Amino acid sequence: MRIIGGKWRGTALAGVGMGDPAAHLRPTSDKVRESLFNVLEHGPYPTLKGIRVLDLFAGTGALGFEALSRGAETVHFIDNGPRSLALLRENTGRLSAAAQVRVTRRNATRPGANAGPGYELVFLDPPYGKALGEAAMAAAQSGGWLAPGALIVWEEGGPITPPPRLTLRDERRYGDTWIRLLEAEF
Repeated sequence: MRIIGGKWRGTALAGVGMGDPAAHLRPTSDKVRESLFNVLEHGPYPTLKGIRVLDLFAGTGALGFEALSRGAETVHFIDNGPRSLALLRENTGRLSAAAQVRVTRRNATRPGANAGPGYELVFLDPPYGKALGEAAMAAAQSGGWLAPGALIVWEEGGPITPPPRLTLRDERRYGDTWIRLLEAEF
């Protein structure tokens, strides 16, 4: 697993290969990440330059670190798995990105209230088929984690039911992975 583009292009990230079932990790493949960031950088979405990113169910942090590499200002990773937290710390160190990264050990379905401004880009990659994405997005909305007009990138293995005030803008399928782009309507 590596950074695909931007200032850290080609840098290897600490990871778990094809996934770590015991740790419930299933990293987004390089191919899917590359396709996703091509859509983000060349589609009708806000620029990555200078934005604040929230990465829920962060895992290895590959999505958030990719956004940092391509110009995001900061990324806040939320995960509660011990293996994920160790990988997030290791990857932050590999990239010398401590000034741009915040890691919070918390259940992504219960992040609590956000103490700062909302995030313009949210990555949501929950374990597939457990409706955890729906719970996490509802909690993020009610906790003030989303900026008005925030773009949510939701990775899931099947259908989703977005909470109210999230509008589906695009969806793409990569094998058994669906990437859906939603916009916060508030």
